[in-house]
Amino acid sequence: MWDARRPVDLAATLGTLHRGRGDPAHLFDAAGVFWWACATPDGDGTLALRAAGGTVTARAWGPGLEWLLDRVPALLGEGDDWSALDLSSQRRLRDVLHHRPGLRLAATGLVMDALVPAVLEQRVTGHEARRAWRHLLWRFGRPAPGSATQLRVPPPPRALLDIPSWDWQRLGVDGQRHRAIRAAATVASRLEECVAMDAAAAVARLRVVPGIGEWTAAETVQRALGHPDAVSVGDYHLKDLVVHFLTGRPRGDDSEMLRLLEPWAGQRQRVVRLIELSGVAKPRFAPRLSPVDIRAI
Repeated sequence: MWDARRPVDLAATLGTLHRGRGDPAHLFDAAGVFWWACATPDGDGTLALRAAGGTVTARAWGPGLEWLLDRVPALLGEGDDWSALDLSSQRRLRDVLHHRPGLRLAATGLVMDALVPAVLEQRVTGHEARRAWRHLLWRFGRPAPGSATQLRVPPPPRALLDIPSWDWQRLGVDGQRHRAIRAAATVASRLEECVAMDAAAAVARLRVVPGIGEWTAAETVQRALGHPDAVSVGDYHLKDLVVHFLTGRPRGDDSEMLRLLEPWAGQRQRVVRLIELSGVAKPRFAPRLSPVDIRAI
């Protein structure tokens, strides 16, 4: 049991880890318990979290049990200080934060755990990325230890390297993405060192890996490090959402998004998260992108 001495909002804080309905590694059950299956530095583990006010009950299973229990405060944003965030000019953002006092930025402490699903999301629809993530874990992951649910631990770097190219294609993952995952898996131990670095150094190390660009690095450090300023430049939806929320205009570009977020430099990811939780949606002007199924090519 952990007393946070503040409200804890599991859904708002940990929702960014969840990769859609049917995610085999992350689950919010009907009772509001958050389940996470992962490969920790000490081995596979499963974590279950329940929050009531500021009290968090944590249970864990597997060789990674102690690592996971020790990680709970950081996972729930214990070091994430929002006190300097100035929202005086943005009443709607103040309202979102007022209604989400338990919101913090999660920091999993696991780089590959965040990086692999981010790579799967490169240049494809959310539906395609989530499908590939599910199939990857069910085909090549491992059963989560001690879990009462059907969770799967994502395949570790060695297992990722052993997946042949034709199996990646069957998962719906094109060559560019699977080569990026292989490149990252080859230097996984070096990438995991990013959690002990400052954010700029972590991003720089990630971007040395072929196939890991600005967007993927930002998505990774947001989750693994809880980086408060990382913005996903190049995201298909985010630029329009931010511009629409802050100006009312239906569309924007990355340059305009960054200009609008500049007043919150150092805390831009916090502002982005509030916008995402505001309930405001960007206007739609065209049909959704159609998934391209490469599995039979």
